[in-house]
Amino acid sequence: MKRDFLTIHDITAKELESLLVRARELKDMHKAGSDTSVLKGKTLGLLFEKQSTRTRISFEVAMFQLGGHPVYLSPNQIQMGRGETIGDTAKVISGYLDGIVVRTFSHSTIEEWARFSYVPVINGLTDLHHPCQTISDILTIFENKGRVSGIKMAYIGDGNNVANSLIEGAAIMGMEIRVATPKGYEPDSAIVSKARLAAKETGAVIEIMQDPLDAVKDADVVYTDVWTSMGQEKEEHGRKQVFQKYQINHETMQLAKKDAIIMHCLPAHRGEEITEEMMESPQSVIFDQAENRLHMQKALLEMLLR
Repeated sequence: MKRDFLTIHDITAKELESLLVRARELKDMHKAGSDTSVLKGKTLGLLFEKQSTRTRISFEVAMFQLGGHPVYLSPNQIQMGRGETIGDTAKVISGYLDGIVVRTFSHSTIEEWARFSYVPVINGLTDLHHPCQTISDILTIFENKGRVSGIKMAYIGDGNNVANSLIEGAAIMGMEIRVATPKGYEPDSAIVSKARLAAKETGAVIEIMQDPLDAVKDADVVYTDVWTSMGQEKEEHGRKQVFQKYQINHETMQLAKKDAIIMHCLPAHRGEEITEEMMESPQSVIFDQAENRLHMQKALLEMLLR
């Protein structure tokens, strides 16, 4: 039976813990030059309606390192660009492929892909969720802190898809997450409510607030993202005014724990949501975080496609 990965809730805490272990194994094996071709003969389709650096490259390289073959699909270069329905396209290409990564706008679009596809569909990002980013981020936290449960994370900035998925990840892994956003830019309320239900079983704490300094106090992890996401370019000027105090800088980090790590899913707008100084600080694990997309996604692909 095929399994999709559209949100964090599509895997259990136990499965995520197993993915953490396997991702570290695959990472070590790659560094040692060991053979990791566990998906030899498998093919992964990558259909992206949004621009991508980390997601596209990491999935392509992940499939290559696992011995499989990635196929990039531009919507404008297949018949979807001429009006073929998602349902028809999904049925056709899933007859050729072993899995499909979809990066799109509306989350309902990827749900439609999953409904018609015969093979696993993986969310490479929608406007509502970015689960591959979050499971990779949890790997980075685990590597740096030696644990995930009980970790205090502060997320400051826009309550976007990254914030939504981090909330879900924190809920199932027993973390404390404090999300600070300007009024009107909070994370999705339905996602927060569902995560709080999950948190009752795991001991997680989920707080939504407006003051970024309150969020950062005694945090183990301080996380941010761009103020203006893809598709919001017309709002950029106004958002710069609204989000001015939602920045990771030297003063912000003075309130976090001394050994707190700084995270950002990239791309970063240096001087806006994070200063150059903090981007290059010894506390920053931002580029390790980007690399871990590759290794965690290898573990995910192995779980779903093998």
